[in-house]
Amino acid sequence: MKKLLALALFAFCFSMTTSAQDKGKVEFGINIGYNGSTISNSKNSAARGSGINLGFAADYYFSKRWSIKGKLIYDQKGWNDGYITFFNEFDPSIPGNIYTTDFNLNYLTIPVMANWHFGRTKNWYLNFGPYVGFLMNAKETKFGTDLKDGFNTTDFGLSVGIGVKIPVSDKLKISLEYDGQDGFTQVFKQSDGTITNSRFSLNVGVNFLLK
Repeated sequence: MKKLLALALFAFCFSMTTSAQDKGKVEFGINIGYNGSTISNSKNSAARGSGINLGFAADYYFSKRWSIKGKLIYDQKGWNDGYITFFNEFDPSIPGNIYTTDFNLNYLTIPVMANWHFGRTKNWYLNFGPYVGFLMNAKETKFGTDLKDGFNTTDFGLSVGIGVKIPVSDKLKISLEYDGQDGFTQVFKQSDGTITNSRFSLNVGVNFLLK
């Protein structure tokens, strides 16, 4: 992901003289994809979990090469093979049984990204920018326990993606995309160190040209 970001920044610095012939063009899109997600600190990562994402996007063009893209994504994150402990209900200082379980965190994620279009027909694209995620719910899977109160309700980070649009007609394209997110903020309300979200996704979508 860091290499993709460096490439995008390089392209931005050296492509400011591009033509503005496509200025004002707007594309809307919908996509669905497979998510692989985990949490990590500076030393270790949890076992990766899986889920889906469903996204809606708007892409406004400033030139043939540059646009700004905003998304609204239902984002399934989390991790597998974690642990949950149920304490003694009469004396919370006494730990009970420890169980292995998976953790599912569902977010409403909003990334806003600079989008660089490249290649001979400008159908390839590379995007990068910040995102904010709002926690919708959090559960463990073994007993279905609601854990939302133990997590921070917002997640900030960086989103980076690369993809290609395959024209079907003048106003319709199929998109294939790899997208990654790295969180910067603490996932848990209480933790000994900073633990953050990360996820990648493989997406397929449809884009509609409005202008």
